[in-house]
Amino acid sequence: MGLLIDSSIVIAADRGQLALAELRERLTRTTVAFAAITVSELLHGVHRAESSARRKHRAELLDGLLDVVPVLPFDLAVARTHAAIWADLARAGSPIGAHDLQIAATALSHDMAVVTRNVREFARVDRLKVETW
Repeated sequence: MGLLIDSSIVIAADRGQLALAELRERLTRTTVAFAAITVSELLHGVHRAESSARRKHRAELLDGLLDVVPVLPFDLAVARTHAAIWADLARAGSPIGAHDLQIAATALSHDMAVVTRNVREFARVDRLKVETW
């Protein structure tokens, strides 16, 4: 089973809460990917950086990861899974954020676990395996 990396993991590395060397080492041990929405979240962080130096640092970190980590699209299979999860969570009265819902659907569609520091949201999704680093 592969791992779908959530933006919280990259943000933790950017903030020095997760060593970049440890992140890179973990990424080489198994199949990993990003959901397309995760890349959008991370690019948003690049654009919102408070200084040009910070923007450059974030862009270089992300570009380095994108050189080795593939991006999975939000395609029809993911859309079908997304709709089913969304309906289940709505029925249960425990919705999660729109981006996290897309990430969960991508992970389930590709038989992957989500690696995150936001376990609270993802734990609501039935059958979704969640890891935290």
